[in-house]
Amino acid sequence: MISVNDTATLVVQHDVQVTAKNRYEEWLKDIALEAQNFPGHMGVNIIRPHGTSTMYTIVLRFESTDRLESWLQSDIRKRFIEEIRPALANEEKLEMETGLEYWFTPPEMKQLHAKPFKQFLITLSAIFPLTIVVPWLWKPVFTLVPLLGQPIISNFVLAVVIVYLMVYVIMARYTRLVAKWLFS
Repeated sequence: MISVNDTATLVVQHDVQVTAKNRYEEWLKDIALEAQNFPGHMGVNIIRPHGTSTMYTIVLRFESTDRLESWLQSDIRKRFIEEIRPALANEEKLEMETGLEYWFTPPEMKQLHAKPFKQFLITLSAIFPLTIVVPWLWKPVFTLVPLLGQPIISNFVLAVVIVYLMVYVIMARYTRLVAKWLFS
């Protein structure tokens, strides 16, 4: 059985040229799939750039340092790196850690904070239309099923739908869309 303290973590940083982002994203899917099939692979996390940054951070975990070293020296990985090298603005940065002592915070990533009034405006502009459209769309359901039309139940259903849409559908896309303004 593998102990968590035996694991090895590899942190890879790639500064991707702005014009090569789509190509890099496709390449990233392909190499992540290959890494998953490599002996000893225990998972991968990808931290995509925020704002104007072009730095991708990939965190790979392997069951041992030996397995990680095998991945680093593998022909598969070398081929993938050669393939993407022209899309990188700089050489890749590699950092290897073992055990649990490693808590990762990318040094190049500065914490972005939106001003409260901008957060308010973005949230209001997303929720207000939903408070009009969602009840209108659900009105036929509430009419057909009178129990659901009761004030407490209907308000709960509407709140669940609106919160679900905000959390899982709208806000991540909306904040990316307005990120330049939101974080300026």
